[in-house]
Amino acid sequence: MPAAAVPLLSALALPLLAAATIPSTPDLGKAEGQCRPNEPGPAFLVTVAGLKDHKGNLKLEVYPANDDDFLEDDNILISAGKTFRRVEVPVPAGTEPQLCIRLPGPGTYAVSLLHDRNENRKFNWTIDGIGFAGNPHLGWGKPKASKASARAGDGLTHITIVLNYRHGLGVAPLRKDR
Repeated sequence: MPAAAVPLLSALALPLLAAATIPSTPDLGKAEGQCRPNEPGPAFLVTVAGLKDHKGNLKLEVYPANDDDFLEDDNILISAGKTFRRVEVPVPAGTEPQLCIRLPGPGTYAVSLLHDRNENRKFNWTIDGIGFAGNPHLGWGKPKASKASARAGDGLTHITIVLNYRHGLGVAPLRKDR
């Protein structure tokens, strides 16, 4: 093998080695996402609207606001040094829970919220609820990052995310008269 090829192969292998050194776990991003008492921000304070019931967990996640990174595997994002934050809590009692998630700084971020009713840490469209910042209309695929994003300031930024659940062959917010 030519000597010039060795540095090229080493450079190509570094991202693969970096990804292999961070074990994938449901706890990735949680320490960074946890709001602390009296911390001024930046953070999103998310009001959860349209909750179907109080079963399971709520999982709030923050991603870079671009289509390539939005909903990308957490391990890949963290290995690449990109923004990823997660807060996961049992569904609290009350009609409209609020979740706080810390941010690396002011800016625009894509935000997803999962109502994981069966607590398997995956979205199952027949059981779970899903919502995004900006409350975009949901079709058969994930929304564009620009439609699922919110801008955060220096302090606490309040946003409301409306959860969507299965209705026939699609997903939509629950009707108010149910």
